[in-house]
Parts: sequence; structure tokens; C-alpha cells
Amino acid sequence: MKRFDLSLYLVLDEDMCRPRNMAETARAAVAGGASMVQLRGKRMGTAGLIRAGQELKAALAGSQAVLIVNDDPEAALALGAGLHVGQEDMPASEARARLGADAILGLSVETEAAARRVDPAVVDYVGIGPVFATSTKPGHMPPTGIAGLARLVALCPVPAVAIGGLRAEHVSAVLASGAQGLAVVSAICGTPSPETAAREIAALMTAWRAARMPPGVRRA
Repeated sequence: MKRFDLSLYLVLDEDMCRPRNMAETARAAVAGGASMVQLRGKRMGTAGLIRAGQELKAALAGSQAVLIVNDDPEAALALGAGLHVGQEDMPASEARARLGADAILGLSVETEAAARRVDPAVVDYVGIGPVFATSTKPGHMPPTGIAGLARLVALCPVPAVAIGGLRAEHVSAVLASGAQGLAVVSAICGTPSPETAAREIAALMTAWRAARMPPGVRRA
């Protein structure tokens, strides 16, 4: 059974992590509550992603955090990690065929047409956005806003994580949309303390969910 938690999904940006490296940033963020970590590095190449992924795996050892590689199935296979692909990357069906049935596979969704095409037999989760404009992904599609996020979440047959310009102050709106969590870059990578930043977002999520839990029900 695949186990993953989309609540706080850290997307690593090598430049934004400086003066720390990505492994140090990820270790601190996971200590603060990040549940998934995506390794993204378009300029690294497969060999570079594998080296960085090995450092990340060592940094995350002993935690429950799940490692995902962006758009490089060879690196994902070498690392035993999950994979995330975009609409302009390889088709999700091809990625699944290369990864096998047991690997976690995520897919970016930016439009209603893309949301309707999501196949739950192939894709495990979707990343929906950008919710707001963001400088961490130049040339992105027009922002969906919270209302657009909610529409896309409702159309997708698999769990969704929101991405794009999101920060701690957006937790309530994002969770109310039906998304299971937030994917963030600068909200953690670009902060003086990634652990503190992650802890703040995680605490807001816990509080939001606790406030909506039926009386007498305890969270496991």
C-alpha cells in the first residue's frame, strides 16, 4: 500500500536554499513538519539529481517524509523515489510504465481539461496550480486563484496538493478548497529558519483540521 501525506509538500530550489544546501534545508523542514520533499533541478541532469537525491535520502533517514523527483524517471528509479511529471513532460501513462505499479506518481494539473483526463489507475496525486503568481516557475500558466483551485480539486479523482505562491496565511483557504495540502518553495527555502517556517504551516493545518473534526472523534 502506498503511503504519502500531501499536507506540507516542500519543493526544493537549489538557488533559494543557499547559503544552506538542499539536504540541510529538507532535514530542517521535515523536522518542522514537512511530509513530502520534491527534488527539482532542471539544470542538474540525471547524474546530478541522483547525487543530490542520495544526500537527501541520508538527510531524511529515520523520518516518514517521502522523496519525489521532478521529471526524471531514471533518477527516480535509481533512488527508489516517487516521480512528479508536468503536462509538458512525458505522458503519465509512460511514466507509470517505466516506474512500475508500486512507485508514487504525481501529475501537474493547470486546467479543467487536464483535470478531467486524470486517470486514477495511473496517477496517485495531482499538484494543482499555480494558485497565485510565482517567480519560482517562470512562464507558468495563469493563476487559478482559490476559486479555480476548488473547481479543479472537485474534478480530480485523486488527492490534490495546491501549489503556486502559497504561504502560511493561505492554509485555511487552501484546505477549505478540498486540497489535502500546500506545496511550497520560497515559504520554506527562502526563510532564515526552514524548520520554524515549516512548523508554522504545519501547526496552522493541525488547528484547521482539529476545528472541523466532529465532536468526540480523536485524530489517530
